[in-house]
Amino acid sequence: MTPPGTVPPPASRSRRVWWAVVFIPVALGVVGWWWSGGVSAGLEPSGDASSTSPEAVARSGAMAAPGKDEAPWGGTSTGGAPSGPAGSAQADAKDPVEAEREARRSLWEQRLERAKRTLDAYVSATRYPPESRPSSEQVDQMDLAEPERTRPLSRDNPDVQLRLKQDRVFVVGDETVHFVVGCEDAQRAPRPCQVVSASAHEAEHMTGGAGTAAVPLAFHDDGSAGDTLAGDGNFTGRFQPSKQGFPMFSGTLRVGVSVRSGKAEGSAFFDVLYTPFPPALFTGTVREVMEAGSLKLYLGIQVRKAGRYVVAGRLDDESGAPFAHVSFNEELREGAQEVKLTIAGNLVLDEGPTFPLKLRDVEGFLLKESGDPDRELMTTLRGYVHTTSDYPASSFSPTEWDSAERRRYRNEFTNDVNEAQAQLDAILAETKKP
Repeated sequence: MTPPGTVPPPASRSRRVWWAVVFIPVALGVVGWWWSGGVSAGLEPSGDASSTSPEAVARSGAMAAPGKDEAPWGGTSTGGAPSGPAGSAQADAKDPVEAEREARRSLWEQRLERAKRTLDAYVSATRYPPESRPSSEQVDQMDLAEPERTRPLSRDNPDVQLRLKQDRVFVVGDETVHFVVGCEDAQRAPRPCQVVSASAHEAEHMTGGAGTAAVPLAFHDDGSAGDTLAGDGNFTGRFQPSKQGFPMFSGTLRVGVSVRSGKAEGSAFFDVLYTPFPPALFTGTVREVMEAGSLKLYLGIQVRKAGRYVVAGRLDDESGAPFAHVSFNEELREGAQEVKLTIAGNLVLDEGPTFPLKLRDVEGFLLKESGDPDRELMTTLRGYVHTTSDYPASSFSPTEWDSAERRRYRNEFTNDVNEAQAQLDAILAETKKP
């Protein structure tokens, strides 16, 4: 796992804004395929046991709880027959046709329950559009990346912990990033700390170890160069790629630090993703329009390079409490454009935020089809960008999000429910025959 504060390889970051939306139908589609393809003559589906066993299905959340006719180990009971020799004799004496019918009935009851739960889960997960989601779903996306982490100073000194923090990961143009290094013990009490040396260089995965020479950086604990408090044991480093050796570089830069605490020494690093020239600029203008029961915010943008842009923003309610994460993912041509951020009407009605809403921390990038890095960053609009007007609840529509894809998956999962119900009804009809 990539530690916090490290920019992951571009392949793992690409399109992360939209993977959550793609994953839901794909994962549920796999469950539906597994469910519908394996029943023949009342038997469980065949295939690889690791993917179709009750344990695997239970882990995915698709396995129904044991019913009244299902034994705790996943088999089917015989109507509460006692265990032991007497129970075995009673089971042996039971009509084989009736036993087979009871097994099929138990199986289809489980399948019906599972199909209903899958349908309900999909409908609930897709009731809002993918570009307008509640903050509770996007907790890790509701703030700009400002990683802070701790790690042992060295393997030989696990009791001394390094505390590492940076105020941004994505750096554009003439922006500056600040790093903070401190030392503490296992109880988080401060320990003596000193940054012996630090330098910035191109990340190894960008150059294969053949990059340009490292650029030395200075870390201070004297209240200068971004250091907030002199003599507090926290050393602050300031790095401006455009002015400190990397004016034309595009990609991941790594800042390595060597640290001493008493007699113990160790090292750590920070990563930043740098774009020297942004492909587009936010103009700072926001136009809001109520359309079809949803509130749309149109952000002005001046596009220098045409292509697919991903833009994301955060919305707070009047009190500053997080409300929603809104995003945009579309092709834009060169010139003056607008980016649409949608606040879904049913999301407003369900969450009940206090108006006016406040848009903040808007960031974006041009997504590249190939190459490393996989994106060119835009300069982030930090802090509050726009405050909406007040709107009564009656202005918003409770209509759920709809699309051809959602209808297709919903129909498939509904068909699974109907099929299971029909099979169960047929078995029950057989039972009633004289």
